[in-house]
Amino acid sequence: MPWSNQGGGGGGGPWGPPPGGGGQNPWGRPPGGSGGGGGGGGGGPQPPDLEDLLRRGQDRLKRVMPGGVGSGRGIALVVGLLAVVWLASGIYRVEADEQGVVLRFGQWVRTEQPGLRYHMPSPIETVLMPKVTRVNRIEVGYRSAGDGRRGDRDVPDESLMLTGDENIIDIDFTVFWVIKDAGEYLFKIRDPEATVKKAAESAMREVIGRTDLQPALTEARQQIETSTRQLLQAMLDDYEGGIEVTQVQLQKADPPSPVIDAFNDVQRARADRERARNEAEAYRNDVIPRARGDAERLIQEASAYREQVVSLAQGDADRFRKVYDAYSTAKDVTAKRMYLETMEEILSGANKVIIDGNAQGAQGVVPYLPLGQLQPSASGAAARPAGQQPAR
Repeated sequence: MPWSNQGGGGGGGPWGPPPGGGGQNPWGRPPGGSGGGGGGGGGGPQPPDLEDLLRRGQDRLKRVMPGGVGSGRGIALVVGLLAVVWLASGIYRVEADEQGVVLRFGQWVRTEQPGLRYHMPSPIETVLMPKVTRVNRIEVGYRSAGDGRRGDRDVPDESLMLTGDENIIDIDFTVFWVIKDAGEYLFKIRDPEATVKKAAESAMREVIGRTDLQPALTEARQQIETSTRQLLQAMLDDYEGGIEVTQVQLQKADPPSPVIDAFNDVQRARADRERARNEAEAYRNDVIPRARGDAERLIQEASAYREQVVSLAQGDADRFRKVYDAYSTAKDVTAKRMYLETMEEILSGANKVIIDGNAQGAQGVVPYLPLGQLQPSASGAAARPAGQQPAR
């Protein structure tokens, strides 16, 4: 000890003498004793006596194992404790984003879902817990920089494909997938990423082989993505790979680089052809309806004229037959009536003068004054200058 606890005088170690005399150590215990007897014992908290605790533990162990640790009972107790610890080591927890794959002597026996689980302790059974919610990404036809640099590296061996109309197209796409069954993922396929990549390239080539170039570059992109994802999922299910494809995303669909200028010229020519065709369609849609309308109008007018002529002819024929029938019945009366009707038709548009045969000289001339034309004639006379006589 770096200090000495001596009774009496002014000693007392580094804490100095206690008040009221009497040498004590820092815990208030007088030197040379452990209880309250003997020479001015002090109160206060007392620290545990380690030697006493060890002695008591040894006594209890002797009572449990009278023959000591090396006896049969002691060995059995130690073995039992070790067995409990070994069995308890099989308790494990599967997180929400994991699946537990239990292996018995290295062979897959079952797959556990998230929660608190138990398996036979090692080395009988072991457990693997891969992440099943992480979305994995595979690039086909290109490789992204991945280190913050701009630009992607093209891989022609993967991106160049043959379309249904025997043209070459350059396609880059990305496949996103997750683990659906951890056991199948770990033990049914040797290299999952390489398998997904090769299967995705094969599925895309099959879909592009059924699609023409022009739709593949324009309006059929969504259909290509959907068809490729469905075909790729069917292939992986046949492999029992335990993988679910969440999305197939086209990054680029262009003609090959060496012929892209020629392809653009072809596209412009097709656009001009389509524009000219649309203009011709618009002109046809404008001219043909108007021509059809004019033709229909002429047909309707001709039909109306035909009906009119036929009706007039039939009316004249009917009237002539009726006149003939009347003439056959009463020839004198009918002839006189026909004479009067003819004269009425002739004289209706001429100026008429009535001459009285009984009068002599000019006194027998009487002007004919039609009553129906009296009002118009009066108004016309008022409009003429004074002294001007109407024409006869």
